[in-house]
Amino acid sequence: MSKILVINPGSTSTKLTVFQDGSPYLAHTISHSAEECAAFPSILDQAPFRLQMILDTLSSSGFSMKDFTGIIGIGGLLKSVDSGVYAVNDAMLDDLHSRKYGEHAANLGAVLVHALAEKYQIPGCIADPITVDEMQDIARVSGHPLLPRYGRTHTLNHKRVAMSAAVQLGKPYEDCRLIVAHMGGGVSIGAHAGGRIIDSTTSRGEGPFSMDRSGQLNSWELAKLCFSGKYGKDEVLKMLNGSGGVYAHLGTKDFREVERRMMEGDAAARDVFYGLAYQTAKTIGSMAVVLEGRIDAIVLTGGIMYSETFSKELCRQIQFLGKLLLSPGEEEMESLAYYMELVLSGQITPKTYPS
Repeated sequence: MSKILVINPGSTSTKLTVFQDGSPYLAHTISHSAEECAAFPSILDQAPFRLQMILDTLSSSGFSMKDFTGIIGIGGLLKSVDSGVYAVNDAMLDDLHSRKYGEHAANLGAVLVHALAEKYQIPGCIADPITVDEMQDIARVSGHPLLPRYGRTHTLNHKRVAMSAAVQLGKPYEDCRLIVAHMGGGVSIGAHAGGRIIDSTTSRGEGPFSMDRSGQLNSWELAKLCFSGKYGKDEVLKMLNGSGGVYAHLGTKDFREVERRMMEGDAAARDVFYGLAYQTAKTIGSMAVVLEGRIDAIVLTGGIMYSETFSKELCRQIQFLGKLLLSPGEEEMESLAYYMELVLSGQITPKTYPS
């Protein structure tokens, strides 16, 4: 019998799910106030605080760490790697602690897993970190050699819903040609072929805008804004990621509020609502070109897809491209548990994160 602990830290929460023999047994979200998080100089400094809250939550729910056969967490900002499961090693921890590739709440995943796995002598891994990069070489060519394109997407959910789509289609994932559009707090759209994400928009700097990210902008106008003297570097970066997108237009990061305001006659909310659908459809169309029009299905996923109005509008615009499969919400916890089951059953061996 397997009992797996899945850990997914976010900026103001830590999601925990216990899976028993592949099925979710307990799901709990630990909330962290902005004041609690602000007390720490950096995100990784929060690790002991979050670790104790994890242990307290499990204990109050009747679990002992000795109950678990494996622990797995979401991966953070690491060097570019292939999709898969990775053992947490010193090289990975060094890159996370040095913030070499950036700072993100997901960086806590490997740190928390390592602390628990080492203390309780339980196998611990991460899977499909944010920096999975399977992009084909031709897709990396950009308009300037100093700024090549690279793969950065919501890999965990992309892969999970793509594999589920393959089951529905009755063929191996590796034989499918799919477009996956993830629409949540961030938006990323990718072309899947040969079991890899061969091209994708990043959730920062490319593709449609999202709840707090600006997506692709006019680079000429952006450069002028940067050197206008009105804004500092940190202010501009915040415009692009954190205070951009829907939030910049409407002052909210809740898509349900956008829809409510639109239904009440707010013209600005209507423009943003349908503008996001338009940009998403247009980008899906570009991935249809990447797959040369040979598409088994387009998979639409993420929290925004719970909106029936948005779903209908997006489907209306792209239905001519082929079969549409809707998978609202996210399946990151299920994806992580699935990977750990493969490790514990001996079907796969965790990869080594390169030094």
